[in-house]
Amino acid sequence: MRFKGKRALVTGAAGGIGKVISQMLRAEGARVAAADRNCDAVDAEVRISGNLLDPAYADALPRTAAKALGGLDIIINNAGVITRGPVTETSDQDWALSIGVNVEAPFRICRAGIPLLAEAGGGAIVNIASCWGVHPGPNHAVYCMTKAAIASLTQCMGRDHAHQGIHINAVCPNEVDTPMLRTGFEKRGFDPATAIAELGRTVPLGRVARPDDIADVVLFLASDAARYMCGSLVEVNGGKPVS
Repeated sequence: MRFKGKRALVTGAAGGIGKVISQMLRAEGARVAAADRNCDAVDAEVRISGNLLDPAYADALPRTAAKALGGLDIIINNAGVITRGPVTETSDQDWALSIGVNVEAPFRICRAGIPLLAEAGGGAIVNIASCWGVHPGPNHAVYCMTKAAIASLTQCMGRDHAHQGIHINAVCPNEVDTPMLRTGFEKRGFDPATAIAELGRTVPLGRVARPDDIADVVLFLASDAARYMCGSLVEVNGGKPVS
């Protein structure tokens, strides 16, 4: 098992991708600290419920996880939100939510977590960015900007902390069939199942990504197989460009 004896913190662990990441890490021997607004239903050794918009909660997560697990080897910054529309239709609330969850929280978690990983002799951090942060996309201005920020932060941290034995990389998915995507379709008046099927026909591989398609790449980057990767952005898009 690739992660036998490893200890991992996963944010957004109650959501579609985060839940699968946690399950797959545990299946391969890791002990997991799950973080989300409500972790009661998450299968994990440790559950740390809270609001990532609270700086004190985000700052404390790595040390809280390390104390509960007896150390920390892996951090997965998976939590994220999507706000849609051009900047002229973006409210102050949407702006604060997007910046807080997509940028400030992973920044705070990395800032607090990197010293813990360094003290332990190294480790891995995997951030979830997006293809929409690597390439500009229509009518998602703030979302694209926040994911571009975390992609750039990943590249910088990957170089800054490689000498400490910390491998920091990011996965950049396109659309993924998660409750968040389906809820977005519902809010816009579409039937989620029909919309997902139609969206899948625009993907060269013929379907929208499943959470495990993304989780497999996350686990690769968290594993020793990615030991020489630092600051990489890995697009997982089924061949579909941002559009």
